[in-house]
Amino acid sequence: MKNIYVGNIPFATTQEELEELFTPFGEIQSARIIMDRETGRSRGFAFVQMTNDADADQAIEALNETDFNGKNLRINEARPREDRPRSGSGGGSRGGFGGSRGGMGGGGRRF
Repeated sequence: MKNIYVGNIPFATTQEELEELFTPFGEIQSARIIMDRETGRSRGFAFVQMTNDADADQAIEALNETDFNGKNLRINEARPREDRPRSGSGGGSRGGFGGSRGGMGGGGRRF
């Protein structure tokens, strides 16, 4: 089974449209549009898993850089996800915003 990265998809793309795009190339195990956790909107990319590696390679070759609803798709084999540290509170051992030096501004005019 091969995992395919599908980038630069239009934000309005549905999972059904994504599946329809890849179905002519072979059996799809799953198709998942990545959504933003805060807004619930598409982040503009997706992952498609195909059961047959040769079919997946054919889909990548045929669909990469093709127009899909007005946008050129970027399609390639997905790379394994790297372990990344979670972003924390902002900086340094003092916590808070940039070292917590007091106040929220600096310089500028007073109102």
